Amino acid sequence: MKNQNRRLPGTLYLGARDMIRLVQRKGLSACIAGVAERIRRDFLRWSEFDKSARVACHSRDGVIELMPIADGRDFAFKYVNGHPRNTREGLPTVMAFGVLADVATGAPRFLGELTLTTAIRTAAMSALAARALARPGSRSMALIGNGAQSEFQALAFRNLLGIRELRLHDTDAAASAKLAANLAGEGLRLRVCRSTAEAVHGADIVTTVTADKTNATILVPEMIEPGMHVNAVGGDCPGKTELHAGVLSRSAVFVEFEPQTRIEGDIQQMPGDFPVTELWRVLAGLHPGRADASQVTVFDSVGFALEDYSALCFMRDAAAELGLGEAIELIPQAEDPKDLFGLLRPPAPVAARAAEAAPAGLAA
Repeated sequence: MKNQNRRLPGTLYLGARDMIRLVQRKGLSACIAGVAERIRRDFLRWSEFDKSARVACHSRDGVIELMPIADGRDFAFKYVNGHPRNTREGLPTVMAFGVLADVATGAPRFLGELTLTTAIRTAAMSALAARALARPGSRSMALIGNGAQSEFQALAFRNLLGIRELRLHDTDAAASAKLAANLAGEGLRLRVCRSTAEAVHGADIVTTVTADKTNATILVPEMIEPGMHVNAVGGDCPGKTELHAGVLSRSAVFVEFEPQTRIEGDIQQMPGDFPVTELWRVLAGLHPGRADASQVTVFDSVGFALEDYSALCFMRDAAAELGLGEAIELIPQAEDPKDLFGLLRPPAPVAARAAEAAPAGLAA
């Protein structure tokens, strides 16, 4: 007798067009705030997650990574690349998609676009960390690196921290012009600066989000002023840094998942015993975060799978709320789950099927 198994429900697929519709209908600011709140709640469940550093395949031109994580109910992973030269070919530097699956059965329930969503979740994570670490009342930010993620960072800091002034700098003047044009009318005072030093001088917060996969020194100790908060976003793989070691040595440094950041973050250039604090401890009230108004704080952000899990959950729920996405048959469904080979049998001829269905004694 064949197993009487329930039918496998389809996988909800939220592609790029539907993701754009979702963000437009909910509003970008609402999506950033919603993802930030979901990340905060999930970071408070830190011990419930099975965590590991991402798996990376490096090549001459970039990296392709898988980022897995699971709690007792859901498993999630993100596929993501980082290829800085892609823009020369008309391709994004970062492209991504992600999956949510049942831990109990392994069945994939949600497959979603994560390129746009990664920009949203990275900005949400940056602002969440800065809200915990920056000086209260911070109103000015230097934004170094004005590429694809810069608008999202700017709006996240405006909405979640009250940033009102942005100093912009990029080695590509066209990138700064693009950013300034996109932020026109958004209630921010914008100043395009000729150098990193000019942009950083007097800023409450400094966000670095550069793309080149090199051991760069975007920020040097001479640029750092008492009380600054540095949001170092661009260093995210071995051999790629943005901060001079002297900046780190004079700062209180906070990270997402220490084992991963030791390999990929700016602290890869520091000794193995260099002290850092995982941000979840600050959010949970187990660590005070900033010690005083003059302390320099650094969030050495590399992007962690828990943030993508949170973003996927937010987008899945928003898609259900708005009726977006489509059910796809990602996994084949066999009548007998032990007979996968049977899916390859050709369908029986119509006459044969009719004869099988006819009552006994009526067949010719």
